[in-house]
Amino acid sequence: MKKVFAVILAAVLLLTCVAACAEGKTYKVGICNYVDDASLNQIVENIQNQLAAIGTERGVTFEIEYDNCNADANVMNQIVANFIANGVDLMVGVATPVAINMQAATEDNQIPVVFAAVSDPVAAGLVKSLEAPGANITGTSDYLDTAAVFNLIFAVNPEANLIGLLYDVGQDASTTPIAAAKTLLEAKGVSYKEYTGSNLSEVILAADAAVADGCAAVFTPTDNTIMTAELSIYETLAEGKVPHYTGADSFALNGAFLGYGVDYANLGVETANMVATVLLDGKNPAETPVMTFDNGTATVNTETAEALGLDYDKLVETLSPYCTKVQAIKTSEYFE
Repeated sequence: MKKVFAVILAAVLLLTCVAACAEGKTYKVGICNYVDDASLNQIVENIQNQLAAIGTERGVTFEIEYDNCNADANVMNQIVANFIANGVDLMVGVATPVAINMQAATEDNQIPVVFAAVSDPVAAGLVKSLEAPGANITGTSDYLDTAAVFNLIFAVNPEANLIGLLYDVGQDASTTPIAAAKTLLEAKGVSYKEYTGSNLSEVILAADAAVADGCAAVFTPTDNTIMTAELSIYETLAEGKVPHYTGADSFALNGAFLGYGVDYANLGVETANMVATVLLDGKNPAETPVMTFDNGTATVNTETAEALGLDYDKLVETLSPYCTKVQAIKTSEYFE
């Protein structure tokens, strides 16, 4: 019994020492964003705001070094190299490609990495499991429940007979949900067609093709390439009477008919909290479970719904049995 008490006391003293030693210190945190879009920018903003609040509360300073690689692999390499050269205490990788880059760059130096908005960290090879990452990396996941999105599609249009799958084949975030969508549609006996694009021009052409082919609806997961193009395609889809169902509320903010998935503002806050537990509380990323979210919120763009000839109040009735909440949004470039 005395030994058990001694072990517990030692652990308490260690945590107390870690917290006390942290007070008054400055921690360098390097944050790299993958691309400039509403979802990822919202995450970065909330990481920065939450770290500032934690710093005030805990009596420490988080010195943030922020950059955006704009989906350029060479720029990303340079940003991460700069973080290491500048002696950051921890790196935050926003989106899967950045997290993968940071993981490779820290194999030898073991700088802690906290990722944000990685849809499938296990499949991406970032962690061994969600419960026990197993290396110097952990973070938050915006895993998408693909079946839940399709419940919404068929609730609105039970007769939908051709679904367009719009995505970028180079986006890791799209791999698992697109595969799940195909399996689900095949099981239901519903036809689908794939429309892909890796840049704005290709995505615009893909959206045009989906309308020309008479798709009953288009599905896009949390794909950053399509997200950055949404403001350029939403009118085409709406005018063609093709509702666009997507994996994040930011798509709906940028004009898509409906976004379903995680609250990216909250994901940013929780990512910052995870950074604090690693730097201030001495938590080991290898033993810190990846955080997943499921808020079950369907965000409907009321302007797009009107263009599609759909009544918002009736949509709330139709969608409510399949999600926790239905909320309205209007088209804008950025969240307020």
